[in-house]
Amino acid sequence: MTGSAGSTGGPWCRTTTSAWRGWPPPDLPGVRTSVAPVRFQIDGVRVGHWTDEGARTGCTVVLFPDGTVASGEVRGGAPATREFDLLAPGRTVNRLDALVLSGGSAFGLSTADGVMAHLEAAGVGYRTGAGPVPIVVGLSLFDLLEGDAS
Repeated sequence: MTGSAGSTGGPWCRTTTSAWRGWPPPDLPGVRTSVAPVRFQIDGVRVGHWTDEGARTGCTVVLFPDGTVASGEVRGGAPATREFDLLAPGRTVNRLDALVLSGGSAFGLSTADGVMAHLEAAGVGYRTGAGPVPIVVGLSLFDLLEGDAS
């Protein structure tokens, strides 16, 4: 994966998208990254993860091959989601390019911005007359009380 960081999840994700480019993120004190294969292998699926151990937050990105169809369900009284409604049956867009799981509550949803920028630059996304629009679903959990919320 190459691309830009979003804006939550410690020194890497909490910066603007122009502050960091490339995958994996740079070495930062207290920050772990993983690009090692996950324990399950699915053809065409790539997974990357970033953790800020000091802030006790992070993000995981799952990139899917072209033509991937997904669905899901959201529960809870205050869900922090981005583009999740696209996964409902009967929507015009029936594909998924990436899934971003992050900490940071609603702030963490902007982590998907960097993934979207990377996919757009790579020409990946739902085809429109104006060019591809990457379909990036984001889900974030409330972890602001667990570490450094700044």
